[in-house]
Amino acid sequence: MIDTASLRAQQTEIAQRIVRRDDLGFTEPQWIAGVDVGFEDEGTITRAAIAVLSYPNLELVEYQIARIPTSIPYIPGLLSFRECPALVAAWRQLNHKPQLVFVDGQGIAHPRRLGVASHFGLLVDIPTIGVAKSRLSGKHQPLDDVTGALEPLVDKSEQLGWVWNSKQRCKPLYISLGHRVSQETALSWVKRCMRGYRLPEPTRWADAIASRRPAFVRWLKRHPDVSGVTN
Repeated sequence: MIDTASLRAQQTEIAQRIVRRDDLGFTEPQWIAGVDVGFEDEGTITRAAIAVLSYPNLELVEYQIARIPTSIPYIPGLLSFRECPALVAAWRQLNHKPQLVFVDGQGIAHPRRLGVASHFGLLVDIPTIGVAKSRLSGKHQPLDDVTGALEPLVDKSEQLGWVWNSKQRCKPLYISLGHRVSQETALSWVKRCMRGYRLPEPTRWADAIASRRPAFVRWLKRHPDVSGVTN
């Protein structure tokens, strides 16, 4: 039996340690990563993929995939406890340690202000940004269906992040600070890493690697010698 009350209490305590200001440790990063988590074998295996891209040209230089037994079942609001162990395992495999990480998930835009981007950033002490494809917490005004439309994501008087139309006729992204990044800087870096798709390049590549999409298969054929370990 999972003690959900204890886990929620832990989230509230851990969230107090999240740094919500810019503490990047760089002027321009050398490498930026994207991470994505999925599940296999009816949820019994957690699969975490990390794509490391060079900056500013945003070319894939390394990828790692870690597969570990899933520690807890899916429980709404407690996803970081389910996903972070595999993310940390993949992080430890990296040869190129990035200075900034985009996470496919929430940062502080979470009922207890501890989405997977914030939790993971704290665990590995790296600036992180949550780039989610759906809303978990907070409200916002309707967006115009134009590229670049932007609204703050707010819970009562607290801004949790941004809702941004990255591409016309696509659903918006929910961008929030994860750890050691301010809200304004989080949005700025996501914009810098766009290349015409709905998702920024770091998380787009992480998704492609995790799901072995055609773009990644084609890339593998062109770069057979690039480091990439799947465990």
